[in-house]
Amino acid sequence: MSELQSAVASETAGLGVAPLQSASLMERWYVLIMMCLVYTLSIADRYVVSTVLDPIRVELHLTDRGVAILTGFAFGLFYVVLGFPLSWLIDRKNRRNIVAACLVLWSVMTAVCGFARTSWQFFFARVGVTIGEAGGTPGANSLLSDYFPANRRAMALTVFALGAPIGAWLGYNVAGAIADHYGWRAVFFALGIPGVLAGIAVWLTVREPKRGCLDAGDQDTPTIPETLRFLWQQRSAVHVMMGTAVCALWGWGLMFWTPTFLQRTYHMSVGEAGVVTQNMHLWGGGIATVVTGFLMARRGMTDARRIVWLLAGGIGIATLASGVVYYTRDLALAKAMLWIFIPAIYFYIGPGFGLLNNLAQCRMRAMFCAMVLFLANLGNLVIAPPLIGALSDWFAPNHVTNADSLRLAMLCLVPTGLWATAHLLLAARDIVKDQERARGFPF
Repeated sequence: MSELQSAVASETAGLGVAPLQSASLMERWYVLIMMCLVYTLSIADRYVVSTVLDPIRVELHLTDRGVAILTGFAFGLFYVVLGFPLSWLIDRKNRRNIVAACLVLWSVMTAVCGFARTSWQFFFARVGVTIGEAGGTPGANSLLSDYFPANRRAMALTVFALGAPIGAWLGYNVAGAIADHYGWRAVFFALGIPGVLAGIAVWLTVREPKRGCLDAGDQDTPTIPETLRFLWQQRSAVHVMMGTAVCALWGWGLMFWTPTFLQRTYHMSVGEAGVVTQNMHLWGGGIATVVTGFLMARRGMTDARRIVWLLAGGIGIATLASGVVYYTRDLALAKAMLWIFIPAIYFYIGPGFGLLNNLAQCRMRAMFCAMVLFLANLGNLVIAPPLIGALSDWFAPNHVTNADSLRLAMLCLVPTGLWATAHLLLAARDIVKDQERARGFPF
């Protein structure tokens, strides 16, 4: 090790920061697994409400639109607002500490949701969950980008994205089984308590790496206007952001109502509806994510244009499948199409984060992540759930919501998947030169 490297190692060790040389392969993968756990709990706590949406609606005497505003809109609105100040902190302060604190906070508030007796109590508990979760994913992304070099980030962040199918399986299916046996309140207790323990583990066992240690180029901290100006100049980053955000609007917006759709259309209980999709989330989504991660690690995928072409093709096919799911009245056909649709809402997440991290300078990554999460959650939580709920109420005869009104409302959202496909195709035009400009490494 040179004198300069020794000096850097000594200085960063004094700050509790891990330089590149001290992070072994085993440590990097341990951090990746822990960040995947953070993301798993984030997804599970975020979407568990859609599993028990109808029981909450009935107990709190709400309409479809009302329960969507209470559960999805309330979460999404505060998430998109708080994401930016927390990401500003993440780009400047100790990310490990922020991620650990956020995880403990949102897990405690998830458990508090189980005590709510009125709609306002539930609303404020969900706001507490939001405050925590707004810092979790941007912090985890930024941490991982300083543990894995640029040519391995898409692969690492695809492994990180396994948290989405595992979290959805916990939030949709394990939660459904608990709700059938112990009631909807018990699911919030079951998810909240383990999250507190996981947050403590992150704080005790994960080291903060030296920021930007795997990248060349300027390490100065940019202002928010400078970051936004740089983002706008990265045209491919704008299209990747829009493509992944509209994917969330389409895929996760539809999934928010899918458990209720299955319960009403095919006369199922909460747990029975969970059984229909459990393997599609856990195994379908997991395998889709792993296969995508394997493809991202292939030498041919160092050309980012191939990544966005792959994503565009997959989303386009899955959009057609989603239309069949909500149009047919044949459960067997719906299940077959769900096997195409549900895995597709996972496989774009890791590559999307990986591409954006390579299109951002190192001290802009959390803000880039916050921007895409702002757009994604604006779509799949603030816009899609209440929009579908309002359309369902409007389509219903005598304003009494039923299976057919919900079916028509969900079909209105299906074509947005083609909008996402168009953005991903447009990203291919400039993505190679934009990555070279941002990262400063050869392709």
